[in-house]
Amino acid sequence: MAHADLGEPVAGTGDPAFSVPAGARPTLRRLVGPDVEGFAARHWGREPLVRAGAGATGFPDLLDLDGVDELLSRRGLRTPFLRLARDGAVLDSGSFTGGGGVGAEIGDQVRDDQVAALFGDGSTIVLQGLHRTWPAVADLAVSLTGELGHPVQANAYITPPSSQGFSAHYDVHDVFVLQLAGRKHWRVHAPVHEAPLRSQPWAERAEAVAARARDDAPAIDRVLEPGDVLYLPRGWLHSATALGDVSAHLTIGVHVVTRYALVEALAALVASDERLRTSLPLGVDVAEPADLTADLDAVRTALAEALTRVTPDDVARHVRARVWPGGRPEPVGPIAAARFAHELTPGDTVRRRHGLRHRVQDTEDGRVALELADRRITLPATTAAALRAVLDGQPRRVGALPELSEADQLVLVRRLLREGVLVACTP
Repeated sequence: MAHADLGEPVAGTGDPAFSVPAGARPTLRRLVGPDVEGFAARHWGREPLVRAGAGATGFPDLLDLDGVDELLSRRGLRTPFLRLARDGAVLDSGSFTGGGGVGAEIGDQVRDDQVAALFGDGSTIVLQGLHRTWPAVADLAVSLTGELGHPVQANAYITPPSSQGFSAHYDVHDVFVLQLAGRKHWRVHAPVHEAPLRSQPWAERAEAVAARARDDAPAIDRVLEPGDVLYLPRGWLHSATALGDVSAHLTIGVHVVTRYALVEALAALVASDERLRTSLPLGVDVAEPADLTADLDAVRTALAEALTRVTPDDVARHVRARVWPGGRPEPVGPIAAARFAHELTPGDTVRRRHGLRHRVQDTEDGRVALELADRRITLPATTAAALRAVLDGQPRRVGALPELSEADQLVLVRRLLREGVLVACTP
């Protein structure tokens, strides 16, 4: 899915995980320090931040070099979960992938021996989508998405000694850089294009980027040690060079929701006004401004009127349909989940999946609807109180949910377990 430049964080109504008080954001606090409010006011989307020693010896609970080797050699990775780059250019994947061998007739599995050779020759390893392939990073991404309100991804960059993987560039998303191993020299320059949208990549301004990196003094010129964290808002130019030994860092990319998402939503919603769907005149020359003037004036008038009829509810519904699929909630073990649902009894405890975005609404026909990222579940109105209780993020015991008989609680919870909404609370 292509991520929209989605506006202010659009939380799931009734979803406490996405309206977390600043003081209760443990994952963000780990990255930026205890002053989360100060980070939000001074740095978020504005200025870079370097925090030394966020992790004492790196972040071994998230990923280390042994974990990198395991991913490359034993996890059966395929493209595009791996890229290699050298001298600022991405290598063709055919140079490090091949068939999976007997019983795994797949043509693009990563070949660890080829990766080893290319890495030894100076190529940077880029492990993409670690929020989908490495459990600790997946858990981090779920937690941080909930605390920020913006979808999160994670890549790792492993650079040979004294090598630079990519030349100066900017990203169209915010990033947190976590230095995992080795030392890396970072140079950060002010933007040449403030707050770029996803449709405004750095390659469109390559000359300005190169000139800024070449001619201007860097805003940050610093060596990151294991355990250090660097935050960069989108648009800030950066490049990094490994020093002395293999260097590895984890980049957490935040696909920030921007105000332009609200513009996109408004444009989509006013399409209900037939005046804005009217054909231009026969024989119009769209390259001639005079041919467009009358229709442009009519559009401005109709657009101003149509916008007054768009409600915040309309916009929220449109934006969340674009935002919610951008993140995945915590993983579910299909076999364990099915067994637990089948054997469910009163006294068992369940909770909502971490990171599950949802909204509960009463319907016009007197039922209750649970809206999820990819579907809508309609239930009897009698389940409303129990549904809201079991979705509040706290562990809930079957048999103690409000306003439902024990038998009906079992039916409701089994349905939500099978839909992947709830998970078992383990001791």
